[in-house]
Amino acid sequence: MDLPESSVPHADKVGQARPAPRRLGSRGLVDREELLRVIAQSLYSLGYRKAAAALEVESGVPLYPAEHDRLLLDVMAGRWDACVETIGSVAGVSNADRAVAEFLVWRGHYLELLGMGDAGLRRAREVLRRRIAPLRIDRRCVHWLARAMVSCEGMVAPEAVVQSRIALFLHLVEVFPPWFHLPSGRLEHLVESAVTKQVESCIYHNLPDEISLFEDHKCHEEQIPSKCAQILYGHNNEVWFVRFSNNGNYLASSSSDCTAIIWKVEKDDMLTKKHCLKGHQNPISFVAWSPNDKMLLTCGNGESLKLWNVDTSECNLKFGGSGDYTITTCAWFPNSEKIVCAGYDLGAGSSNRIFTCDLEGKELEVWAGVRIPKLSDLAVTPDGKHLICVSSNEIWIRELPKGREWRIHEKQTISSLSLSDDGQSLIVNLNSEEIHLWKVHRSSSVPEKFKGHMQGKFVIRSCFGGSNSLFIASGSEDSQVYIWKRHLETPIKVLHGHTMIVNCVSWNPTRPQMLASASDDHTVRIWLACKTKHTNS
Repeated sequence: MDLPESSVPHADKVGQARPAPRRLGSRGLVDREELLRVIAQSLYSLGYRKAAAALEVESGVPLYPAEHDRLLLDVMAGRWDACVETIGSVAGVSNADRAVAEFLVWRGHYLELLGMGDAGLRRAREVLRRRIAPLRIDRRCVHWLARAMVSCEGMVAPEAVVQSRIALFLHLVEVFPPWFHLPSGRLEHLVESAVTKQVESCIYHNLPDEISLFEDHKCHEEQIPSKCAQILYGHNNEVWFVRFSNNGNYLASSSSDCTAIIWKVEKDDMLTKKHCLKGHQNPISFVAWSPNDKMLLTCGNGESLKLWNVDTSECNLKFGGSGDYTITTCAWFPNSEKIVCAGYDLGAGSSNRIFTCDLEGKELEVWAGVRIPKLSDLAVTPDGKHLICVSSNEIWIRELPKGREWRIHEKQTISSLSLSDDGQSLIVNLNSEEIHLWKVHRSSSVPEKFKGHMQGKFVIRSCFGGSNSLFIASGSEDSQVYIWKRHLETPIKVLHGHTMIVNCVSWNPTRPQMLASASDDHTVRIWLACKTKHTNS
């Protein structure tokens, strides 16, 4: 039965302690009786009722104290005075909590009387005057009950009495200390919390299935992509960008040779060339997969965007802004039916703009003017509620469609932006050889920082990755790939193999053991967590 919050008084949980029985464990932190009760509860919830009952009998420790069972019987039988007497006998309950429990009992009785109509009205008045009003509780609760005598709000009809009393008992046990009525699934919660803590403290944890209760959790560094399993030689010039599809089944790479290549990720984690996309006249600076992975956007320097069909490799559309605008970056909206682009005017009256458009190139919304900076990168959160843009030294976050906006200032030049899969965090690469992590929805003046790679002159791109986006990877001007565990400033792994600048990295979103890197040495390297035969393609 749902009742207004104002009809239930609140009280502080104080004085809820019991004398500690014999302790278990090397540190004496585990109460023996509590452990037995938690185990018994888990056995009951798993369906092993005979085993649970046998444990109670053999240990002499019942799942619930006698007061618990007595209160349950009294509530279900409507023995209201007996309920109050039982409440008074429970040890370790503060006076404030005891008053709340008594109020709940008399409120339940009062609402049942109102549900009896005229026959129960006189008795209801007596309960309100003699039992409820004297309690030291929020007077608004009493006033609400008084109004219910006229409005009949919350009254319990005779056919709903059993359900109402069950709800009353559940409300009552929430008032008492945890030892009175164990929280549901307590053992599972304790075990899961312990496992979660171990996983969070494990530097190399990257495979979600590698968890066992039979031993303390500790992963080895082999779980991190570190072995170059394959080198992709499809481009004949510098490879500037690489990105896995959202389903992890494809990889797209783009190059200063004016082509983009779609690679197919096979079941054995090897990649094969699916399509080579030709048609740009200038180097392709980036690509963007549609959320449904059916389309791919490519952007050449100083050129319009091209929209490609992933299955057929056909260019379905070539478009840009209206007039003499060039597009510098773009991103998809979650429905795969709209994109957002940033660009600038090539003419004398140079101005910057952001616009959204459909897949026919029709502009839908435009932001332009002196307050719009020249953007180098942008992204849309997976829920479509935030647009994130970066300029030379500023991160601009805007709620969509027309909400508030805020800015994060960086002291150094930003070269690229990457968003976590859940849209809660973003990272930016700075030319000061740092990567900064910011929370999208939380205001903070201090980011998490990651250092160790080299970046000063060129655009270097990083990414989130691994199980639950627990890792960050980045290219570097020293021809290496760097990997950090989130919350750790220094790299946990450095991958050697490329011979020139590593421009971009991408972590497979569905295969946490796979990472791709793109380099000026004309190659894309595929790194795996397992030992795999080195092949050339």
